[in-house]
Amino acid sequence: MRWFGFGFNAFGQIRVHEKLTEGARGDANEVKVSGPTELTSPADRPGCCVKAACQIRASWSRRASLHMDSDSGVCLAGFLSSDACSGLPLWESRGCRDALIGESYLTLAFSDRLESWDLQKEEKTPAWSMEIKTPPESSGASVGLPLVPGGYIATKPPLYRSLSPQLRAKCLALSSEHAILLSASGAVYTWGLGSHGQLGHGGLGSEEEPRAVEALLGMPMSCIATGSWHTVCISDGGDLYVWGWNESGQLGLPSRGLRKALQQQSSQQAEALLQDAGTSPVKEPHEGEQEDVFISIQAFPALLDITPSCDIRSVSCGSRHTAAVTTTGDLYTWGWGDYGQLGHQTLISSDEPQRVEFFREQQMHVADVVCGSWNTFAAVAKKEVSCS
Repeated sequence: MRWFGFGFNAFGQIRVHEKLTEGARGDANEVKVSGPTELTSPADRPGCCVKAACQIRASWSRRASLHMDSDSGVCLAGFLSSDACSGLPLWESRGCRDALIGESYLTLAFSDRLESWDLQKEEKTPAWSMEIKTPPESSGASVGLPLVPGGYIATKPPLYRSLSPQLRAKCLALSSEHAILLSASGAVYTWGLGSHGQLGHGGLGSEEEPRAVEALLGMPMSCIATGSWHTVCISDGGDLYVWGWNESGQLGLPSRGLRKALQQQSSQQAEALLQDAGTSPVKEPHEGEQEDVFISIQAFPALLDITPSCDIRSVSCGSRHTAAVTTTGDLYTWGWGDYGQLGHQTLISSDEPQRVEFFREQQMHVADVVCGSWNTFAAVAKKEVSCS
């Protein structure tokens, strides 16, 4: 498996550039990677490689590569504040099974314990730790971070948060201000801030405790993801449901703000061309013209039809963009694209899901996708896709 990345690269999360120094941002070409670029080992960091048996975890300024082979451990790329996080595999992470990366803490999950390391300090011991006692009925099976026995781990203190065992949590996705939980039965629960409709309960109110999304009851879900103010999930049948804020088209629904910005840009370009030609633009009225329907906030789950010929297998959300993989290995992206995080070789945002043609042109089968806040990472295999 090979990993490709595109989008925000100010700290070398995708591609290390020569001018990059600690805390520096480089020039525009280094900050924005608009097309898929393979993740490779920096020349001066041969120990930090993206192996075939690898999973990617991402935050705004960092990327963590979790090695799943005999040399299991984590290596970091991106903004690093100490020599201990130089990009080489962290000695403290040897043997870990999962990792959760944030702006301040790296949490490691081992078979018998959890450890959270403060990335802004050069401490030799974790800032927080907890022993794990696996319940007998689990038969050694473990759930992935941020879920842990009895609760979940946040990216900032208090790091441990408890959950009711009655929820029977299967997986959990966290934004900075709200959470979405998928239960073993396929039910979806949300809580936290709801000011942009991101909880899916039909209003803009917040919830202190997990509350079932009633609009999805009776339709078991298999995958969940969340951005800063929007939420998505995939049903057992491969359908994609979206809700929350659509200011940048991150729901894949018509966005007034985005369309207006694109129209202004097109008008300015057209006016410039006409001025060069010595003519003036003429606007003619259109009788009976219907105003388009735009969606700023979608407070209830809405079905998003990306492609009629393929189901959706996996999905991930950035701060204001979304990426989904079809069952036939195509990657579709939409939403905010100012840093190239949509992978279309442009810096243009879009409120319509578009296929990332690079992988199809290279006859690559996309197996998984992971979004950082302003970038996207895709795992691919060399295999031709056939869905059109």
